[in-house]
Amino acid sequence: MVILTGKTLTFDEVKRVVFNNEKVELAKESCISIEANRETVDQLIKDKKTMYGINTGFGKFSDVVIEDADLEDLQLNLIHSHACGIGEPFSESVTRVMLLLRANALTQGYSGVRVVLVNQLLNLLNSGIHPIVPQQGSLGASGDLAPLSHLALGLMGEGDVMYQGEKIPARDALSKAGITPLILKAKEGLALINGTQAMTAVGVITYLEAEKLLHQSELIAAMTMEGLQGIIDAFDADLHAVRGHQDQMDVAGRIRTILADSSLISKQGELRVQDAYSIRCIPQVLGACWQPINYAKEKLSIEMNAVTDNPLIFSDQNKVISGGNFHGQPIAFAMDFIKLGIAETANIAERRIERLVNPQLNDLPAFLSPNPGLESGAMIMQYSAASLVSENKTLAHPASVDSIPSSANQEDHVSMGTIAARHALQMLQNSRHVVAIELICAMQAVEYRGTKEMSTITRNYYEKARQIVPSITKDRIFATDITNLTNWLKDETESYVRLQGGIFHEQG
Repeated sequence: MVILTGKTLTFDEVKRVVFNNEKVELAKESCISIEANRETVDQLIKDKKTMYGINTGFGKFSDVVIEDADLEDLQLNLIHSHACGIGEPFSESVTRVMLLLRANALTQGYSGVRVVLVNQLLNLLNSGIHPIVPQQGSLGASGDLAPLSHLALGLMGEGDVMYQGEKIPARDALSKAGITPLILKAKEGLALINGTQAMTAVGVITYLEAEKLLHQSELIAAMTMEGLQGIIDAFDADLHAVRGHQDQMDVAGRIRTILADSSLISKQGELRVQDAYSIRCIPQVLGACWQPINYAKEKLSIEMNAVTDNPLIFSDQNKVISGGNFHGQPIAFAMDFIKLGIAETANIAERRIERLVNPQLNDLPAFLSPNPGLESGAMIMQYSAASLVSENKTLAHPASVDSIPSSANQEDHVSMGTIAARHALQMLQNSRHVVAIELICAMQAVEYRGTKEMSTITRNYYEKARQIVPSITKDRIFATDITNLTNWLKDETESYVRLQGGIFHEQG
């Protein structure tokens, strides 16, 4: 059971909730804080104090005062009018993160909502009811207004949801799960949609998958080194220590450990003096790729436990403050930055694929074909990888440097953070395909060299991957192999956990 306090949510807890369906509930002390701030909202309404979004209109309408009798309609109208999402829906895993993060943000109590609203978010999460949330339509400031409005519809029994593998009306799903649709009170509609939970949810999923993929890429790059009889000297600890970048040293150390007992790697001067950069500079490049990934982790960790609502209620001081915590610039920068690490992981992998298939760059059969000429082998796999890498380069353009004014120029600078996050996840999915293609080619290359000569670690990985994609004995529809291996990489955890946990790190 994960207990929400609003301040302590971790990536491990997110994974357990989103992927293992672990249940979530509010901490008892959080309920006290939520109720105290809600009482402040109710009292300020009674006192006829003008408060943005509570008894005023929104955006450019902030100067329009709303009568007490219309406060519930104000919140309902807000959700209805802002549910303008466009395009394909987010995955159910992203939607689960959105539900969890929105509940966590409201748990600190500063948003002035009732406990029942936070519990409604958790009811949907714990029951596996996932509102259908279109991916497009957020500017990433004033909150992820459109996506979070679609999320809010589900709480009220409106819109469509995914429930037990079916797309059904939200009201039907809530009825089947024994959940009463929520009626929004003053402030609550605004509290649900003023926040960065769409971009942050996509960012969390992207980070978790990028971390796994980069570890896998190191292991696959090591196998490629065996297929090309790469020179291990370039991974010497002293060489990397004198430069001083810890991520670079860590990658070099993991590669040395992975290949410690391999008979397929070579020494400097045995076959050649030095390898091409895509082999020799694996620690420098992949080490640098860890930097934006770790930066994104830091910023996402903060944002997962952040209060991003407007206005905020401080009951101990009996005040309501309008601000801009909903602005997504910190996450927009983080997601644009992580895109660089994702892009380069695939970029250098594609160059290793080229070295594996190009007969002018190795002594392997041309394009790893079992019958070169009659059969094309891995020729077009490299084309596909090159296409994905090129597409990544266009997606890597920073979304965060763009801004278009909205709400009659009241909201005159926005982050485009949700676009940055969506592009980062798309790039991650492209890159996983590229790394899968490298693994297919690396496995074929080590077969020509002799799998008995592989290191213990790479051979174990080879044998598991061969259960997914068999050896290339003749041309076949390789799209099936790429898809199957890509899916395996997404689900495979053993090598990732072992690398992350340090088993592949050198001792001492």
